[in-house]
Amino acid sequence: MIWMWIGFNLFVLAMLALDLGVFHRHAHTVSVKEATIWSVVWISLALVFNAGIYFFWQQLVPTSAYSNSDAALSFFTGYLIEKSLSVDNIFVFVLIFSYFSVPPQYQHRILFWGIIGALLMRAALILVGATLIKEFHWIIWVFGAFLIFTGIKMAFHKNEELHPEQNPLIKLFRRLMPVTNTYEGSRFFVRQAGKLMATPLFLVLLMIESTDLIFAVDSIPAIFAVTQEPFIVYTSNVFAILGLRSLYFLLAGVMDKFYYLKLGLSVVLTFVGVKMLMPDLSALLTGISYKIPTLVSLGVVAGILIVAVIASLLRARRLATQPA
Repeated sequence: MIWMWIGFNLFVLAMLALDLGVFHRHAHTVSVKEATIWSVVWISLALVFNAGIYFFWQQLVPTSAYSNSDAALSFFTGYLIEKSLSVDNIFVFVLIFSYFSVPPQYQHRILFWGIIGALLMRAALILVGATLIKEFHWIIWVFGAFLIFTGIKMAFHKNEELHPEQNPLIKLFRRLMPVTNTYEGSRFFVRQAGKLMATPLFLVLLMIESTDLIFAVDSIPAIFAVTQEPFIVYTSNVFAILGLRSLYFLLAGVMDKFYYLKLGLSVVLTFVGVKMLMPDLSALLTGISYKIPTLVSLGVVAGILIVAVIASLLRARRLATQPA
């Protein structure tokens, strides 16, 4: 199965190289049309990969306990959860870019390298999570309780102003290396008077990376509630993250319209936390282990997100028609 991991990662690297080396060789402002095309490309690739799992999973991984349909359904459910949770990142990206006044033509470069770092971090977290669950079954209780707590906290958490100057990573970096006062094109580092200096663009990258690490701590346990097959966890997560850049440029200007989305995401996190705890909790209380089927989970998650989006759009429409 190692060749599957190698092949998938080579495919990801090839797509990223094509993205940065060909389509975004020169810094430019990403248009809505371009963002839409790339969003369609990434979603289509994820669905094609999902179809490949459906038709070939058992042939590729004959020792797996998952059938072709179970593996494909797990991938799609995990992808939907990670995709929806990644939308929450966009709220923060908008605040970070606005705070640092990042020129639009350099935002894609930051997100590109930010996603490279995110992929590495999430691969490490998934490996650690899979190992912990395999070796210490009780960690399921920790993950499940954490998801429920996070979901409830998100429901009552109000959007606050961003204060990057209070970020410990930013404070530490400023002590270790001087930072220029202005942007130096798309460069992260420059030499001035013979001294190596970072640019504000690199500080933005650090903020993006530290923010994604926080989001990953929430999202990785969520997908383990759907499946504990590391390859499915990893690939569904990667596809969701790869499409995040184009999704940002597509939705950044209309994020204020999705008023109820955060509430919907909080319900999703709480639900997947309950799903993770259900088998052990039901066995403890009744002696019979009950697992919420993946198809039911998919329907619940999709239903929650659809209701949240429709309610948000209706609210935005109602506010738009109200007299000033």
